[in-house]
Amino acid sequence: MKTDVFNSVAEYLPNEKDMKRIATFFYAFSDVTRLKILIMIMLKPACVGEISEVLNVNQTTVSHQLKILKSLNIVENERSGKTITYFIKNSNIENVFNAMVECV
Repeated sequence: MKTDVFNSVAEYLPNEKDMKRIATFFYAFSDVTRLKILIMIMLKPACVGEISEVLNVNQTTVSHQLKILKSLNIVENERSGKTITYFIKNSNIENVFNAMVECV
C-alpha cells in the first residue's frame, strides 16, 4: 500500500538531469558576494568596476563571480566599446530571488 503512494509521488519528481540543473541553479544563490552582485544588477545593470566600487569587492572577485553567474545563464552582458555591462538575463530570476527573501 505504501508503495502505491510512493510510486505516485515519484511520478511527479523531476528526472535526474532536471534535478541536477535545479541544484546547479540554486548554487548561484549560495554565495554572499554573488547575492550582492545579483541585487545590484537587478536594480541597475553595471560593469565590473561599478560593482566593485559599490560593493567594496576587488574586481577580480567580481569578475570571477560574474563568470559563474553567466555560466549558469543567470546574467548576460553587453559590450559598448571597452565597457561590458552585466544585467539579469531573465526577469523570472527576480521573482525567484524575491520568493527566497520572503521565505527567510
